[in-house]
Amino acid sequence: MNKIADLYIRVSTDEQAEKGFSQRNQEEMLRKYCSINQIQIRNVIYEDHSAKTFNRPQWKKFLVDVKKYKNKINLVLFMKWDRFSRNAGDAYQMINLLRKLGVEPQAIEQPLDLSVPENKMMLAFYLAAPEVENDRRALNTFQGLRRGKKEGRHMGMAPYGYANKITEDGKKYIAIVPDKATKLIWIFEQIARNVFSTESIYQMAKVKGLLISKSNLWIILRNPLYCGKIVVPQYRDEEAKWVNGQHEAIISEGLFYRVQDVLDSKARTYRPKIKTIENFPLRGFFLCPQCGQKLTGSKCKGRSKYYYYYHCNKDCKWRVNAEIANKIFKEHLNKFKPLEAVKKLYMAVLLEGHREHTGVVASEKKKSLEQIVVYEKKLSVARNLLVTEKIDAEDYNLMKVEYNAIINQIEKQIVNTDDDRSNIECLTNSGLENLLKLGEAFENGALADSREMIGLIFPENFTFLESKFQTVRVNEIINCIYLVNNRLRAKKNGTKEDIFLLSRVVTLTGFKPVTS
Repeated sequence: MNKIADLYIRVSTDEQAEKGFSQRNQEEMLRKYCSINQIQIRNVIYEDHSAKTFNRPQWKKFLVDVKKYKNKINLVLFMKWDRFSRNAGDAYQMINLLRKLGVEPQAIEQPLDLSVPENKMMLAFYLAAPEVENDRRALNTFQGLRRGKKEGRHMGMAPYGYANKITEDGKKYIAIVPDKATKLIWIFEQIARNVFSTESIYQMAKVKGLLISKSNLWIILRNPLYCGKIVVPQYRDEEAKWVNGQHEAIISEGLFYRVQDVLDSKARTYRPKIKTIENFPLRGFFLCPQCGQKLTGSKCKGRSKYYYYYHCNKDCKWRVNAEIANKIFKEHLNKFKPLEAVKKLYMAVLLEGHREHTGVVASEKKKSLEQIVVYEKKLSVARNLLVTEKIDAEDYNLMKVEYNAIINQIEKQIVNTDDDRSNIECLTNSGLENLLKLGEAFENGALADSREMIGLIFPENFTFLESKFQTVRVNEIINCIYLVNNRLRAKKNGTKEDIFLLSRVVTLTGFKPVTS
């Protein structure tokens, strides 16, 4: 009986590089074997795929062909059994299937007569050996990656905001890409403020040039890598943990945790969408006074023009004219404007409060300067040890790099502190000027800015009751201004107010209202 065979040639990129399993070499050896043994070749199958499973494109085509044209071939030849499979269980099943189709698999460098029962022991060895090799390689790779994570190194491709880099001595690391990092900082800060929904912030970020999908952004927001941490996942009896990364953080840990609270709804107020119709700037903040549901907005066509209303979609059907509601809100907003006559007084109180708070900063700066002196002394000692040959040059260079890096980091912190203190007066004056134009800013400003201002002043939603504005809570600083204004207006003309009755507690961020 004439023997007809298909030649199966499989190679993967790493095997070709490491062991020289080139396709040309395999084909040459298989053709030579067929020539010597007078085997007719029907087809040559080239495969560039892993042998972990039989889910391989060319192999599946081969099976379809064998089932369709039965008895066309009686052999499928390959170099070694690891070319056929690296999974013993799958290999046995495939051998049985091929035999049912009248095809005998055979490795020319590891020939086995499978009709002899004892040869099945050798077959088990030939199939198990490459599987064990695969498993060992995978385990070594896994343990290497895990060790790298424990040491605080990011393994693999750099995430958005970072780029893969290599030092002169060949060590790989990830470095910040400034323009991308700036966009991410803005996104994290916006979400932490809890004023707008995540979807709205994503849309604004796209306008600013963010080029990632919504799902990728969600992964980024949950990834502690951006605050300088590396996640070491759970493995066997080791619990999952975070370790300090060797890379530079884009955001602070505090900012990261605030964002997690917002995303987990632990610190949720209400985060409206930034896009809304110009006539309904209060939509998303405005509650129905009867049922407490958030009001929506719509327009009705009159005889000559459209009329706009905030209304409730529930059974109560409560509604109010949008123009009237916006006017009442603006009038209420003007109550929080600082009095022009006491602008200098507010300025003095705020700057005094800032000086009190920055006393701590000054103390920290002093400690930082002392730390610099300590590390400079350590560097001097190391230099003396090098001169006296008590340490070698390599050890000295390592200490020099480490100490200089620490000194540079401390100096950057000091510079940042000095810049903040020099700018506070300008920021405070700018903040007061904006507050003096509060009502006008709401009415004439951009819609996004107006809604952001509403969210800052009113951390919780509000409503109207008998044409009067009502809210549960107002930003603490704005409320203080309101109370001071009331006291000053109540005084008779010419009566001086004791400035020491005013609160001296101010936030570290300057005048801009801060909400939790």
